[in-house]
Amino acid sequence: MQAVKMYTTQVCPYCLRAKALLKQKGVESIEEIRVDLDPSQRQYMMSLTGRRTVPQIFIGDTHVGG
Repeated sequence: MQAVKMYTTQVCPYCLRAKALLKQKGVESIEEIRVDLDPSQRQYMMSLTGRRTVPQIFIGDTHVGG
């Protein structure tokens, strides 16, 4: 299975729901990158996706949105 990476914040209800859905679909490990703790990570996320909101989810190298 490909690695799953999710850009998230602590209080985002959409992030919590996305994580629950991925777990329900059998994803065992999600690398969470908290953009609320590290603003440079939000800037990097925006450069990758062109989006500012979370969650932003990558499966392998493929951006699947949020």
